[in-house]
Formats: sequence, C-alpha cells, structure tokens
Amino acid sequence: MITTAPPSPLLRPLLRLRLAADSALPRRLDGVWWPRSYDLLAELPPLLAALPRARGHIAGVTVNGASRSTAPGRILVANQVVRLRRTVTVHDSDSVVLLSAGQGRWDLPVVPPDSTEEAAEPLMAAALGDGA
Repeated sequence: MITTAPPSPLLRPLLRLRLAADSALPRRLDGVWWPRSYDLLAELPPLLAALPRARGHIAGVTVNGASRSTAPGRILVANQVVRLRRTVTVHDSDSVVLLSAGQGRWDLPVVPPDSTEEAAEPLMAAALGDGA
C-alpha cells in the first residue's frame, strides 16, 4: 500500500473538475475531470478531497484507460484506504468511477492531461451538457 500526503496548499494548482448539479433524476455522468498528469498517485488525492463530503468516503476507484500509469491495489488518502482497479476497454473512453459504500458511484470521463485548454474546455462542457 502506498501512502500519499496532500500537496502543500501553497503549491497546489487548481483542480480541473466539474461536477453535475444535484438532481433527483438519474444521469449517465456525474462530472468531468481534467487531471494534470497521468500519475494516479499524484492526481487521485486532490480529486477525492474535492468531492462533496455528503457523498461519503470514496472506498474504491476504477480507472479505465490504457494511458494511465500503473498503480498499487490500494492507497491511503487522508487516513482512509482507497482500493484501486484499472481496466482497459477498447470501446470506452478514458474514465474514472469512484465508489462510495452505501452512497453509490460517481462516473467521470477524463480529459487527457496533455490536452490544451482550447481542446479541453469544449470536452468538459459537452460531457455535462453545458452547451458552452
């Protein structure tokens, strides 16, 4: 198991995450994430820290994408164990599924880290149906 410390607040870049508005209606996507690198050990702790606490502790993360770095089976984030699973499905785009025991799951498509802002912004807006 790998233990990660949160980045220093002074050095932490802004998280590139958009979450869908709360709704009673079911939806296919819960947000969209644009990490700064392919390194899961560096990128997951800030992502998990940014999620609303009302959705509970994220106990598992499934990452879809051949381009993701390999990761251990679990990591310790904020003194809680998070299990990691990586899948590679040819027909699916890069995505991450965050699992919260008793609270459900978050489905987030992942914009490639090396995307330019001009390329990433329309992808992020389209994923949530912003129309921007």
